[in-house]
Amino acid sequence: MSFSIILLNVAIIWIVAVITPGPNFFVTAKTAAGHSRYAAFFVALGTSTGAVLWGLSGFFGIALLFKTVPWVYLSFKLFGGGYLIYLGLKLLISNHKTETNLEILSPSNITSSQGYKLGLLTNLSNPKTAVFVTSLFAATMPSNTPLWLGLISVALMSAISTIWYISVAYIFSSDRFRNFYLNSRVWIERISGAIFISFGVKLLSTE
Repeated sequence: MSFSIILLNVAIIWIVAVITPGPNFFVTAKTAAGHSRYAAFFVALGTSTGAVLWGLSGFFGIALLFKTVPWVYLSFKLFGGGYLIYLGLKLLISNHKTETNLEILSPSNITSSQGYKLGLLTNLSNPKTAVFVTSLFAATMPSNTPLWLGLISVALMSAISTIWYISVAYIFSSDRFRNFYLNSRVWIERISGAIFISFGVKLLSTE
């Protein structure tokens, strides 16, 4: 199998995984609609950084570490599930606070560093990503994969994540989506909070 075919297979599988709505999508979309495009761009960059870290971890076999040292995986899972539940509860609780439209739209609500940290932690909160990435590499890479091919694959995954989540940030920060968000904010945040909590509970309750 040629290297170009291997990279194409990696790209196809990763595109399907990235565009499937999950915590990364919802946190980027909510930041774009509820705060600013600027803040959402940094959330997207944080998410993409997480993709790089998980990609490198998957390529170098962190899943093997999880299997041989179960408490490491358990620690990651407890942290990840707890963090997603925390985000969900924070969204549900915030619905009881009164905020003006100006406060909602102000870019100062989330700084660039806070947005980046939010995107990064949301991405890293699911250790199963490492298992998925490891499976991706196992399914697409030959046994004697050169290091440079693995690094290019990780770079490709990061580029796909960056393009997708920046696109999400751009679309959801448009006036049309923002007006919809402001008019439906309470219900959107309740639904988003419930989704985050469900992801967290699912992560904590599965092996």
